[in-house]
Amino acid sequence: MSAPEMDSLSLIRQVIGKYCDAAPEAVVPEATLADLNVDSLSLAEMLFALEDTLGTSIAEPTERPQTVADLQKLVEPFMGALAAKASSS
Repeated sequence: MSAPEMDSLSLIRQVIGKYCDAAPEAVVPEATLADLNVDSLSLAEMLFALEDTLGTSIAEPTERPQTVADLQKLVEPFMGALAAKASSS
């Protein structure tokens, strides 16, 4: 899937797949990060990887994300910039 076609859930599935053993089909908005075996260290690594992919800094969340939907809320504001960067390459 190319970046312009990528949505936030696809991006999060890729990152969770890299840092955890969760099956991609288990990564759905209502899934809790605890159920996906995402611990605090994995979460920090995933946020850094998302920042690298998006090419921006994600504001430190005031509360620790608990679900995949919480992660989506963090990255969705930057998805347009990712698509624009990919289409200009």
